[in-house]
Amino acid sequence: MKRSRGFTLIELVITVAIVALIAGAAMPFTELTVRRAKEQELHAALRDIRTAIDAYKAAADAGRVERDVDATGYPPTLDALFSGVEDITSPDKKMIYFIRRIPRDPFFPDGTVPASETWGLRSYASPPDDPAPGDDVYDVYSLASGASLNGSPYREW
Repeated sequence: MKRSRGFTLIELVITVAIVALIAGAAMPFTELTVRRAKEQELHAALRDIRTAIDAYKAAADAGRVERDVDATGYPPTLDALFSGVEDITSPDKKMIYFIRRIPRDPFFPDGTVPASETWGLRSYASPPDDPAPGDDVYDVYSLASGASLNGSPYREW
């Protein structure tokens, strides 16, 4: 009697079980990789926005941006950073742009909301432990409620 070539049912079941075990072990790793990438994107977005806010403040302190006497010199909105402001020292009234675009908060759940509305805003007049919007934008923070991989809340970055 000749034996036919092929796999037995037991061999196939064991192979499928091994593949399922490897795939099950890889899933948490991919979720961790995606979360780490979002955290890196959040760090970069916060750094870009805060750098633009500081550049706006420096331009206002240098007298290049028109402001009221009692104003702090910080931008009135996030949109002012990318839409630009008129350079009052320039004879031909050129615009000053501080950022190319406002980045989105990568942890904000609704993708249809404009990027400037995905951030929490802190005005210069609000205390650091209770940030609140006001007449200007002194700082931004994430509205995400979770904590990062190192345990610090996203709101405190």
